[in-house]
Amino acid sequence: AYVEYFFSYIAEELDQNDKVTIEALINTHTTLLEMMGLGDPSDIKSEAKEALMADEADFLDETNVYGKSLRFAIERGLAPGMSFLNGLPLPEKEEAIHKVFSEEQQFLMNEIMTGKIRDDAPRSIYGKLLTGDNVFKRMHPLLQQDKSSPDAQEQVQQPFDSTALIIQTDKSSDSEAYFTMEVFLDYATTDGLQQLQNLLDSIPTFPTTVTEDDKTLQMTVGYRILPSSSSASTSALCPVLAKADLVGLDELLTAVKKVTASRETQLEELISGMDAETRAQIKLSVDLCASMDFPEKTMPRVVGNGRVYEFGSELLAKEDIELLTSMGWKRSAAVFGLMKDLLPENTSPGQIAEPVSAVAQFLAAEESKATNRQDVMKTVEKLEQELEMDKNGLMRFEWNGLHDKLQSQVTAVIDPVDLSTQRLAPLLEILRDQLNLPLQVILAPATSISGDSKAPITSYYRFVASTSPDADEPMAHFEALPSDHVLTLRMDVPEPWDVQQTFAIQDTDNLRCDMAAGCSDEAHISATSWSPISMKDSRQLTKVEYGLQHLLAFGQCYEDKGPPNGLQFVLSKHQQAVNGGDIAEMEVSVDGTVDSTSLTNESQARYSDTLVMKNVGYWQLRANPGVWDLKIDENSKGAEIFDFADASMSRGRLVEKSDKLTQAKKVVLKDFTNRGEMILVKRREGYEGASLFFDESSTVDKADSADDVIHVFSLATGHLYERFLKIMMLSVTKRTSSKVKFWLFENFLSPTFKETSRAMARRIGCEIEFVTYKWPEWLRGQTEKQRIIWGYKILFLDVLFPLNVEKIIYVDADQVVRADLKELWDMDLEGAPYGYTPFCSSRATTVGYQFWRDGFWKNHLGDRPYHISALYVVDLKRFREELVGDQLRSIYQQLSADPNSLANLDQDLPNYAQNQVRIFSLPQDWLWCESWCSDETKATAKTIDLCNNPLHKEPKVSMAKRVIDGPLFNESWVELDAEVEIYEQEYLKLAL
Repeated sequence: AYVEYFFSYIAEELDQNDKVTIEALINTHTTLLEMMGLGDPSDIKSEAKEALMADEADFLDETNVYGKSLRFAIERGLAPGMSFLNGLPLPEKEEAIHKVFSEEQQFLMNEIMTGKIRDDAPRSIYGKLLTGDNVFKRMHPLLQQDKSSPDAQEQVQQPFDSTALIIQTDKSSDSEAYFTMEVFLDYATTDGLQQLQNLLDSIPTFPTTVTEDDKTLQMTVGYRILPSSSSASTSALCPVLAKADLVGLDELLTAVKKVTASRETQLEELISGMDAETRAQIKLSVDLCASMDFPEKTMPRVVGNGRVYEFGSELLAKEDIELLTSMGWKRSAAVFGLMKDLLPENTSPGQIAEPVSAVAQFLAAEESKATNRQDVMKTVEKLEQELEMDKNGLMRFEWNGLHDKLQSQVTAVIDPVDLSTQRLAPLLEILRDQLNLPLQVILAPATSISGDSKAPITSYYRFVASTSPDADEPMAHFEALPSDHVLTLRMDVPEPWDVQQTFAIQDTDNLRCDMAAGCSDEAHISATSWSPISMKDSRQLTKVEYGLQHLLAFGQCYEDKGPPNGLQFVLSKHQQAVNGGDIAEMEVSVDGTVDSTSLTNESQARYSDTLVMKNVGYWQLRANPGVWDLKIDENSKGAEIFDFADASMSRGRLVEKSDKLTQAKKVVLKDFTNRGEMILVKRREGYEGASLFFDESSTVDKADSADDVIHVFSLATGHLYERFLKIMMLSVTKRTSSKVKFWLFENFLSPTFKETSRAMARRIGCEIEFVTYKWPEWLRGQTEKQRIIWGYKILFLDVLFPLNVEKIIYVDADQVVRADLKELWDMDLEGAPYGYTPFCSSRATTVGYQFWRDGFWKNHLGDRPYHISALYVVDLKRFREELVGDQLRSIYQQLSADPNSLANLDQDLPNYAQNQVRIFSLPQDWLWCESWCSDETKATAKTIDLCNNPLHKEPKVSMAKRVIDGPLFNESWVELDAEVEIYEQEYLKLAL
């Protein structure tokens, strides 16, 4: 009790007077002991004075240990319950304590190994440990942070530029380090306004120097004041603070005092006395404030070059800034030292502070992830000594030297023939040439490859990024490619990017050289006719362009019980009511044209929709940069059951911040590195056990699926299969009695196909829509293009199409349809979510190749047939209700861990899953394939598939001309192909 009361008194005195006198301590000590009945007041005071007023030498006497300890605690700001190891504060968690002990042990061993601690020096080992970079004069909450804790470091994401920085610097000398202090305050509250006014008053007194090795060094500090809540972001102060450098400290203080006097103060009142340019800049910042996403923490805090300090309800003090700058000084000085030669002349302090702070934040965050002080280079050097390798041999490369102040060096140990190295190499080049960071690369190739292993690298890789500010438009440039191989081009892009091919002359799925004409686009054009240009003389250039078509909004959604799988989301343009109306949104295209529309109609505003997967609660929606409204589809049962809750991530958990519930959530796509939205939904009272899906007996109006449209899904890659796809579309449209709409997977289609197929669709009377989906990073990916295509064919059927599409028929691109697909569309699937045709077994010569007749597949399938995936029909409504997509993805994730499983991914997966997801077996005549079906059954075949024959190889076009010909067909394949060619030529004439 004594300790608690005594230190509480000290804390109060320090708050009021900034110091505590010895006399005051003695009086408090005397009063406490008297109250506890532990002695006469005069005796207590006399003993205390004797202890505390003694000469310094007397403290060596054991009788004065108490007085010495008390003075030590006061001077260093210690409090009850604190523990230290060699001067380092110990954290509260036991596992973190073990980590500190382990690191300190390694540090001591390193000091001994390097000769810094010997038998004869230093005189006091403990004294040595209490000096150095991490030893400070007074205790502070920052020193108790575990550097690897998510609360200790933060890379601030905010929309303001350097004009929001209030710069403090000693203009009489050059700065050697730069800091950005991001101060988060809720200045929509009384306490927040008081903290803001105190901060603005105190900034001129904050330090602009730091002492390092008894030298006083200059630094520049920029203070950016940011809102920590949505109410603060809508305050009239927010846009003013966003241009703090233009406004100035005096005007800022005046504005704060006006808002403190009256919370109703409008922006115009705050800026009325400012010049016209400043007023205009401030008004432009209103939208920036409104677009802000707020960090997980709402407590007032300051982030100094990445280091976080929460000061809560206290005022930000000079000592706080001193500690933040001293803890990050070396890193900031080293970063500035590396960058200063790259900065243009007359760069303002704010423009310097921004990049220095950003790099320092990144390095601090990366450093905090380190689990110990182990030096990777020491491990490498030890291995080199063991292997008797020359330190300067061909396996090690160094650039930019080692920097004596930079705490983070970059060391990459890579296998030069590993796939990950292909991605890493260009990034290392940027670190070396752009950031001038000390870089060490050690090559560590695998010494052997087992006999059954694949070649470690089977592709050529380029990373598209500028390696210098003066570089031309970034592009991937491949040179010296082999001319005797068929090559396939594929993009490797971040998860939020929807990138599509916008220009290509050649077939990027089958890039090959013509030995007479060459490998270029020119050679490709002239290859069909005689050309006088030899391969040696022709310009060997193949040009392919890609465009960023959309950015993707994605994330995870949860309710109390887990993911609300099946919850339907709709993304629409954000609408903000003003005086009872809607703001007209303006969209500026790349070419500068402006499209301004008033989005008052929900159907007009609806941009994309999806549903929440059971797998990690994942959702994905197609969007573009801007502000969007994410809503629960009002036509779904989920709109009756759920509301959006106000929540954010904290320590790896989704935590509800308030009781506020809404029917829409604002989603802002403001950059190209969207990391996903975490969403919490809450059930409404009375719906605790309600299902997300309507019962069959429900009276809720259903979408008019009779609209007499047959929805057909297909995909293709490469010019040959695009040719087959058009013929399939033509045959379906000719034979089907209802209107047909084709949903074509866009990711692998060429720009030429997209244009010519639209033109053909208009001529033959069908509809075309292109769909896309981005393979989520959490779902195990595939590397071979064919397997990626197979995955898209089966894994995302529940989310690939708009939610009002309730049924789909998949038809392979290389099929020709002889029957009316309306018959298949109307077929009763008897409660199954999808129907496939079983493999034929009527051709005796290939029965032996049917692997499912014995071994694993026979045991697994039992009496169930193995089905072919070239044609199937999906009841998407039931498919979604029974969460079939989630089940298929879960099974895929398990089986794909073995690279040898799912040899025919799109086919093996639904067949393997039959124990969980029933397949309705379509009548055999719905798919005929010469490889497996007898000639006698061809007459009744409704579709003809050109599947490969295991007995021999035959070119697809040759097979098509032979198989799809004769009296069984209204048009031969040749005739269908000729009709498609006519439509293509018509389009090309109009286009030219």
